[in-house]
Amino acid sequence: MHCQALPLASTGAFPPLFLDYISQKAQLQPFYGHFPTLANFEKQIALKSSFEARHREVLVEVLERQYSQLSSKPDFSVLNDSKTFVVTTGHQLNIFTGPLYVIYKIITTINLARALQAAYPEYRFVPVYWMATEDHDFEEISYFSLFGKKYTWQTQQKGAVGRMIPRELGEALKILPERVPVFEKAYLQCHNLADAVRCYMNDLFGAEGLVCIDGDDDALKRLFLPVIKDELTSSHAYTLATRTTQQIEDLGYHTQISPREINLFYLEEGLRERIVKEGEAYRVLNTDLVFSEAEILAIAEEHPKRFSPNVVLRPLYQEIILPNLAYIGGPSEVPYWLQLKGIFEHFEVPFPMLLPRNFALYINAANRKRAEKLGVSVEQMFWDDVKLRKTFVEKTSTASLELTDEKKAIEKVFVEILSKALVIDKTLEGAVSAEKTKILNSLDNLEKRLQKAEERNYETEVNQLLGLKAKLFPNGALQERSDNFLNFYLNDSTFFQKLFTHFDPLDFSFNILTEDETEADHEDNLLNELEQKK
Repeated sequence: MHCQALPLASTGAFPPLFLDYISQKAQLQPFYGHFPTLANFEKQIALKSSFEARHREVLVEVLERQYSQLSSKPDFSVLNDSKTFVVTTGHQLNIFTGPLYVIYKIITTINLARALQAAYPEYRFVPVYWMATEDHDFEEISYFSLFGKKYTWQTQQKGAVGRMIPRELGEALKILPERVPVFEKAYLQCHNLADAVRCYMNDLFGAEGLVCIDGDDDALKRLFLPVIKDELTSSHAYTLATRTTQQIEDLGYHTQISPREINLFYLEEGLRERIVKEGEAYRVLNTDLVFSEAEILAIAEEHPKRFSPNVVLRPLYQEIILPNLAYIGGPSEVPYWLQLKGIFEHFEVPFPMLLPRNFALYINAANRKRAEKLGVSVEQMFWDDVKLRKTFVEKTSTASLELTDEKKAIEKVFVEILSKALVIDKTLEGAVSAEKTKILNSLDNLEKRLQKAEERNYETEVNQLLGLKAKLFPNGALQERSDNFLNFYLNDSTFFQKLFTHFDPLDFSFNILTEDETEADHEDNLLNELEQKK
């Protein structure tokens, strides 16, 4: 396996706010704390050393309970030690882990914990996966792609996805090209989706020290209760996040999230809906639930689990219940955290270091050979189809497809014509200029026709090129945002280990992972089996 690092900016796949953050542009420094370098973690450890012992105790109690049904589990007692810290990533509960980048997040987080352990041996570092169990956007988690086929979970269940019963996924398991016992066990034996995700993540990464946390818990929410009450009775989060958002937008950036006056959902079985304040009353949207201030505060005191933070407050909730040093996120997540620093300062909670996850394009041996045969580089594969096709034909063709010299000659001729015209009648300048423009436009059109004609001559090679790009960039997007890890894992059981070996959590580059030698033709067999099952 060969690993080539590309600058993220060269891929054209990342927003300016994200790129400027990793470039440490001075104008963004007010919106975060310590930038993620190995040396800066010493400062972050000192900042988080005041994490309350009681919060550690509650965390350990909750984890013991959440893992109670698993036969093997991590040693949570280390989290009671004031010298133990965590590094965290989070994501929705996509079925079968969803797109590749979810796995990339997990491996980046585990590798970061390993790097910190080597650099600061006097402390303990635990990688944590925050499961977005309270999220209710079922459509976003309901499908995954394997070998070009989309699998979708059809259900009538509603509310927080972590509470949904996953046994319906048994039908998807039946039509997979191979049995995947880790998912069969999780989806068919676990009571809800949160338990199922914890189960398979523990089977896949538990041996690497990964701990999964479910925030949908009454004991954890009770630690968050002061913020819940503040959110219901004031607009601090809205005011602070709105102010920061405006400051970032004034710098010319697009922001990711929009704060609300109340950044909480009301959560019950089959229900997660926004809380809004109308006059003196608190209403739960799309329901008949209406409360006075006294009533809703009483419910919060008795049942804090019924209050679910949205994207504005979830990061704060995470940092209140975890002795966390850094959050590992993608190109959309890191920017929205930048909008929230003022909220952390208001509640006197240390702001974590924001660490971009690792990014990768995985090129198997067959696709590597196709690229070599076509003479295209990895960098060129990130280009759009028009530029890729045009450049390929120009490079491959033996004919001259540009009329640059001819255009220069026309320009020279019209300089002479204009000179003669001005001697006769100065008002002819516009007419001469218009004729020149007309002829040059005609040459541009002829140039395009030459290009298209030559593309037809190389139609087979161009189709092969675009077919290769479609394999590496499914649906025109980065591979990691579409393909599932099983695309590679079923064919190569060492897939995870290769990622662990080549991912550097503190190197913010795009990793091109290329197989050096041809693997067994296992993937083709899987595709054939899949076609038969269709």
